[in-house]
Amino acid sequence: MTAFRRPRTTWWKTAVGLVLTALMLFPVYWMVNESLTRDQDMRKTPPNWFPVHGTLDGYRAVLHQQMPYLGTSLFIGLGTVVLTVAVAAPAGYSLAKLRPRGGGILSFALLIAQMIPGIIMAMGFYAIYLNLGMLDSVAGLIVADSTIAVPFATLVFAAFMTGIPAELLQAAKTDGAGQLRTFWSIVMPVSRNAVVTVSLFAFLWAWSDFIFANTLDGQGGAQPITLGIYHYIGNNNQQWNAIMATAVVASVPATVLLVVAQRYVAAGVTAGAVKD
Repeated sequence: MTAFRRPRTTWWKTAVGLVLTALMLFPVYWMVNESLTRDQDMRKTPPNWFPVHGTLDGYRAVLHQQMPYLGTSLFIGLGTVVLTVAVAAPAGYSLAKLRPRGGGILSFALLIAQMIPGIIMAMGFYAIYLNLGMLDSVAGLIVADSTIAVPFATLVFAAFMTGIPAELLQAAKTDGAGQLRTFWSIVMPVSRNAVVTVSLFAFLWAWSDFIFANTLDGQGGAQPITLGIYHYIGNNNQQWNAIMATAVVASVPATVLLVVAQRYVAAGVTAGAVKD
């Protein structure tokens, strides 16, 4: 009896999984569908489930109007990754291995920092940047986006580096390596999964940011893709075809990164969750 029930149970779970996956991916399908639909066909009732009279006008608009925004977002995303790893990796190593005084309080503060609404942080950055002359600058957005990623990244690095064997660090110390050399030559190479995880999340947060971009760089000459999409929305005109096409193109880098780095992310996020 068990041999006959097991396939039925597996089929039932697979069916439920497929239904839930289809529901979650339906917005993605609709985004692609609308990006290929003419503006005059979008107001039809009922709507077209397939782009019967398909058009590539939206993608032409992306190529002619949105490429500078995409380039700026890429630069901001990579800059955020570099700054986040540069700050969070040493901080995580310190919490995991150097055991500074007040480390527990600092870890708790990092958790609290992730609960602060982005709009509140944006208002604080606006006042600071106004005095420093950093409004409407790419560097300002990189710093602001990094403040979202650094608390999470520090906790990920600390959890991962806690599992590094003490014998490995002791061997490096015996060979004459100082703390900086040990961190750079031993700890960072074995923390590859954590580095990839942190880099991916930092890039995705910077890539999808709208609040900081609109608040701190709303009038700048170099704006990210989220503001590029926002420019298509006006009081009397919404270019939904171009909006959806831009959203599709902007989703490609994030999708590729997720697919390529998924196994590293799984290992990096779960690091430190189970201890011997």
